Amino acid sequence: MSGHSKWANIKHKKGRVDAIRGKITTKIGREITIAVKLGGPDQTGNMRLKLALQKAKANNVPKENIQRAIQKGQGALEGANYEEIVYEGYGPAGVAVMIDILTDNRNRTAADIRHIFTKSGGNLGESGCVSWMFKQKGVFVVESGTLSEEDLMMMVLDAGAEDLKNQDGTFEITTAPADFEAVQQVLEANHIECVVAEITMVPETFAELNEADSEKMMNMLEILEEHDDVQNVYSNFDMPEEPEED
Repeated sequence: MSGHSKWANIKHKKGRVDAIRGKITTKIGREITIAVKLGGPDQTGNMRLKLALQKAKANNVPKENIQRAIQKGQGALEGANYEEIVYEGYGPAGVAVMIDILTDNRNRTAADIRHIFTKSGGNLGESGCVSWMFKQKGVFVVESGTLSEEDLMMMVLDAGAEDLKNQDGTFEITTAPADFEAVQQVLEANHIECVVAEITMVPETFAELNEADSEKMMNMLEILEEHDDVQNVYSNFDMPEEPEED
């Protein structure tokens, strides 16, 4: 159960891009508000809120922002009425793209997203056109450090994990969404910190692009992620490895 994980490379590189964007605080705040609105303010039994709060902590979102987002979700503070939408389409060279949206103006957002696809050499598709290429999974990425692969494998498999891969100094653990919390609890109980811990959409196959199309795809993903209403972007783009520096 080991091998090269293209998904982890994409997430790590994407994470470095996200980290320099000030918009991350606003997007996390929206996610907290929606999570509270749908499942209540107690993160026990509200996995979506628990994950949003973990993301807030990892990105150093101020406590007052978190509290304000929770209050908006409870209706204690006025705020925009956000609607959740998933857009699907194709990027350059037919790469599959899925986008999680939170918007207070569906028409404005639809026009914006359609323009980004068209300008980037792709096209916005119908609902379901690419979602069949992805599976919802729980994903944990752990720095290997002094961890024993065998010990970690036994630990997480006993908790319900589906797979563990060892690559580039990290262990990537995948679970069914229903088993995410059980695996997370085992990792926390053993004081194992995660670089990534989230329920996400993982592509089942990857599209390999040439250098020119790869650059176009990267530009498209960055423009989408910069949009205020875009919460998450998923694609099956196989990002080329960066050449090692001398």
